[in-house]
Amino acid sequence: MNKLHKALIYDMQVSLSVLETTDMVNEAIKTHNLDEKSAVTLGGLLTCAAYMAGCLKSERGAVSITVKAGGEAGTVSVSGDKDGHIRGYIDGTCDGKLNGGTLTVIKDDGFSRPFVGTCELSGNDVSRNLMQYYDKSEQIPTAVSVGVKMRGGKCVAAGGVIMQLMPGTSEENTDKAEERMQAFVDAADVVEKYGADGIITTFFGELSQSGALYTTFPEYKCNCSRSKIEDVIKPLGAAELYKIIDEEGCVKVHCHYCNTDHVFTKTDIDELFKI
Repeated sequence: MNKLHKALIYDMQVSLSVLETTDMVNEAIKTHNLDEKSAVTLGGLLTCAAYMAGCLKSERGAVSITVKAGGEAGTVSVSGDKDGHIRGYIDGTCDGKLNGGTLTVIKDDGFSRPFVGTCELSGNDVSRNLMQYYDKSEQIPTAVSVGVKMRGGKCVAAGGVIMQLMPGTSEENTDKAEERMQAFVDAADVVEKYGADGIITTFFGELSQSGALYTTFPEYKCNCSRSKIEDVIKPLGAAELYKIIDEEGCVKVHCHYCNTDHVFTKTDIDELFKI
């Protein structure tokens, strides 16, 4: 089961997030038929999206992370919402490589006031790129250690630990956070051994007793639907849609996130426009 544990630790000066996203990554592998390299990259970014979605305040909030790698390496895109519905896809030409290019984050509060932040990729490591994003775009000291472990084409462990310093964090508590993060250098190994629950009890045992832990259950889920696709194609007008059907036999709209083709026949268009 996917989990996101959140809490304030060290005199409530440090925000802690512990994620277990193994099932989510395996669902992405199944949806997109990913090779291991692509699964590691997309899985890491899905984990980051689950973290960011878990930080959203508005019920209508949403977040997206888009990586445009250098040259012809391709694109990776993930998104999530306040309900913990996380989805993503990786361009087949990307081959799991993030060297060069940019990482862009769009946070939508649900009231048409999106925040957009961009930073250059600093290498192929998802954790390092997310830390650089927070440093350059949001100026929030953030320690990130997320990872994905594959075995035999299947994800056996995915998740990680993320800590953010709150404004005014003391030097003592900063040192505590930095020291504790050293235990999660190999995030996927730690998730495989302990799971999210075990990480809390083993490394942050006081939270298990305090009741200060907030837990959500993100999942790989696309928000597309037949009705939403109808809303997308209807502005094209009946004449244009019938023209497409005459030329191609049907109107086909592909959703990259769930790898699904939504197909509309002439009868469907008749019904859409009540003809």
